[in-house]
Amino acid sequence: MQTKLIPALDLIDGEVVRLFKGDYHQKKVYKNDPQILLKEYEKAGAKELHLVDLSGAKDPSKRQLALIEKLSRCVSVDLQVGGGIRSKEEVKALLDSGVKRVVIGSLAIKNPELCLELLKEFGNEAIVLALDVVLKEDYKVVINAWQEESDKKLMEVLEFYAEKKLKHILCTDISKDGTMQGPNVRLYQLIYDIFPHINVQASGGVSSLEDLKRLSGICSGVIVGKALLEGIFNVQEGIKCLQNA
Repeated sequence: MQTKLIPALDLIDGEVVRLFKGDYHQKKVYKNDPQILLKEYEKAGAKELHLVDLSGAKDPSKRQLALIEKLSRCVSVDLQVGGGIRSKEEVKALLDSGVKRVVIGSLAIKNPELCLELLKEFGNEAIVLALDVVLKEDYKVVINAWQEESDKKLMEVLEFYAEKKLKHILCTDISKDGTMQGPNVRLYQLIYDIFPHINVQASGGVSSLEDLKRLSGICSGVIVGKALLEGIFNVQEGIKCLQNA
């Protein structure tokens, strides 16, 4: 499996930001134009890009749809978007705006019937399930912008959706997100060992090229946000690292 680097931007009211462990009160704003950044990432060789609409995640009425459409039209590579998607109408609006894949989070746990309907209607290439986890005795899925721990175990959820032809997931260990402390490689190896046919995007904690090497071959993609914004490494270096791992 060739693992891709997927540069990511989190957006609040049009601004590029990073949160620490998903906390809106621990926010760092970057004075970068998101359109310029995405074009730079594409020019550097990225084949996929990832956006999180944090305004829409907090309040669906503030979904940054016009901005997302503008950003999707400014690049020719695949763009996937997430952030509190709650309805079929939102999925359709995003896909119509030029987005390649829509990331579904809490809905996968709270309304599996609707989630299966989305997979069937839009196809398993267009839907990515975001399964964010916290390790207790087992990996438990957290929902509602990481504010609530569900009663669902990650492996049980994956087993359920795998039988329904799920193809793409985005998995985040929330204890790692925004921390620059390295990814939870053990978690991604576990998923790969049990569900090798599911494409797993790793997210959270990537802070070095060495982290990318450790994820190569067990994930379809690695989502990197803060490390790129902070200049720890650039897109070209990340892509080369994964190609040579």
